[in-house]
Amino acid sequence: MRESIVINNSWVSSMIRAEEIIREMPTVVERMRRSCRVSDATLIELAACFEPCSFPKKHRLVVDNARSRYAYFIEKGLTRSFWIVDGEEITTSFSTDGAIVFSMDELYYNKPSEENVETIEAVTAFRIHVGDLVRLFETNIELANWGRIIHQDEYRRLHRSHKERLTLPARERYEAFCSQFPEVAEKARLGHIASYLGLRLSTLSRLRGRI
Repeated sequence: MRESIVINNSWVSSMIRAEEIIREMPTVVERMRRSCRVSDATLIELAACFEPCSFPKKHRLVVDNARSRYAYFIEKGLTRSFWIVDGEEITTSFSTDGAIVFSMDELYYNKPSEENVETIEAVTAFRIHVGDLVRLFETNIELANWGRIIHQDEYRRLHRSHKERLTLPARERYEAFCSQFPEVAEKARLGHIASYLGLRLSTLSRLRGRI
């Protein structure tokens, strides 16, 4: 009986902690539910695996040729993902409030990351071990559907970005970026945006001065 009481008390404490974490991440919850249906029970199951964390500007959450072991749900802040090619940083994406960032290589292929993720400004986040996230994707249909939808959206973003690089003049490419990612356009360094758009920094600087 005593052992049963201890186990029950531990479970209750875990649930209380999960509910407290959910109250601390309204932006993450809102963005998840904007993508698809996610019940309170699923949020509690997810939050039970979370660890609150914060990082200063220019901190690398994911490092290439290494394993981070975690995925990060960003409550507040901005990050960028990039490759290093011949010593040059090539920006591939940005993530804002409510987004999730992780190494795709590690999460899906159990390999060290080929990409870096760095904070552009101070970040408040909740991290979950990659193993726990994989387990939840395999056992919780709501989280599996949410994961499918965010990857659909990411594929569409990549497809759209590739099309714009191939078909739009530099000015229209930048205007499309500002329309799609206004917060990033306001906060990110011009060099990072130029890299994402496939433009020279000098070209983008001149364009922005004319708009």
